[in-house]
Amino acid sequence: MIATIDLRGRALTPRELRSLLPRAELDVASAVETVRPLCEDVRRRGAEALYDLAERFDGVRPPSLRVPARLLAAALEGLDPQVREALEEAVRRTKAVHERQLPEGGTVRLDEGGHVENRWVPVDRVGLYVPGGRAVYPSSVVMNVVPAQIAGVGSLAVASPPQRENGGEFAGYPHPTVLAACALLGVEEVYAMGGAQAVAGFAHGFTDTSGGEPVECAPVSLVTGPGNIYVAAAKRHLKGLIGIDAEAGPTEIMVLADDTADPVHVAADLISQAEHDPQAASVLVTPSAALADAVAAEVAQRAAATKHSVRVTQALSGPQSAVVLVDDLDAGLAVVNAYGAEHLELQTREAASLSTRVRNAGAVFVGAFAPVSLGDYLAGSNHVLPTGGCACHSSGLSVHSFLRSMQVVDYGSRALQGVAERVVALAQAEDLPAHGEAVTARFGE
Repeated sequence: MIATIDLRGRALTPRELRSLLPRAELDVASAVETVRPLCEDVRRRGAEALYDLAERFDGVRPPSLRVPARLLAAALEGLDPQVREALEEAVRRTKAVHERQLPEGGTVRLDEGGHVENRWVPVDRVGLYVPGGRAVYPSSVVMNVVPAQIAGVGSLAVASPPQRENGGEFAGYPHPTVLAACALLGVEEVYAMGGAQAVAGFAHGFTDTSGGEPVECAPVSLVTGPGNIYVAAAKRHLKGLIGIDAEAGPTEIMVLADDTADPVHVAADLISQAEHDPQAASVLVTPSAALADAVAAEVAQRAAATKHSVRVTQALSGPQSAVVLVDDLDAGLAVVNAYGAEHLELQTREAASLSTRVRNAGAVFVGAFAPVSLGDYLAGSNHVLPTGGCACHSSGLSVHSFLRSMQVVDYGSRALQGVAERVVALAQAEDLPAHGEAVTARFGE
């Protein structure tokens, strides 16, 4: 089912490793060409395009794009008590972790009368995307909303795909559990829109007049949240018009394991991510051929028995998934750092020590009792993480994602005069004399 890549006995550069490691055949760059006309359609036709695209891709035309307040309240009231308790605990833990991320500003005094303040300012308005195609993700509401609220974002809106399976008053709106999570966190602005078109709707804004009274969705400055490859492609296409967190496309798990790992644990974790999407990547890196064989056997058995067997089998059989055999854990770490996984599990001897040598990963899960699914829900960490190798240069969602660093320069006359000659010298060295004159003009040239 799952392919094997044997790298034993080969000394490979990072570039060579990247070319050999498993990746999905459809990449974000290719998907951009697919989403470009959709995003342009939303820019031109606004709400009308969003209704049409919902009908085309989600199989249902929402009664309205904005979810009525009464439905948010009804969803929370009807939420299963156990699910509510679990969500409340997830919120508590996520808040505890993310509150520690708040950066401290500060003022640096360089001269008497001259100082620079580092001021952290929240983004004015954000659009938070919660996927809803093959599964329901109230946990993604928590992961998006909590850091935005802690950062102090003044205006936030959530979008999630309309669900044709919904019945009763929720027909054509996002899943009631997603709506309940929004209500639990006090989110009032929620839209029934999914995929690339949701990112475009947030980026351009729109006015919905279908209900008679105009409903305005103002453009946002930043879009965050996980999604499929087309959501990631829309983010790339619209980046610049909006800020983005990272290109969080189909999920990935990489497990670095040695002969101390339990093959049952490893197989269960690989399958847990494969059930997200046929494009999901599940990769085992190990120096133990015996472990690789045991995991392969366990994966085959579990994949056949799991609820989403077809989806799991597609993901594990795809070019994005593999077992990678290496000479030792040092070689395994080279693979890990070349790949830059969204989720990296370390199931090895002295895993905590090994984790300090990981350079590229969205999140690292240390030891046999820190599965990725813990991070998906209740670890307190954030599960919105970079995929497709973007962990080599991008971070997961955090409070920092919703803040900007603004430098405030405050100099008086004496402080400026004290550095005037040096400003002029540098301005002349760069052949920009007017820069120097902008200083000397304040002192009678």
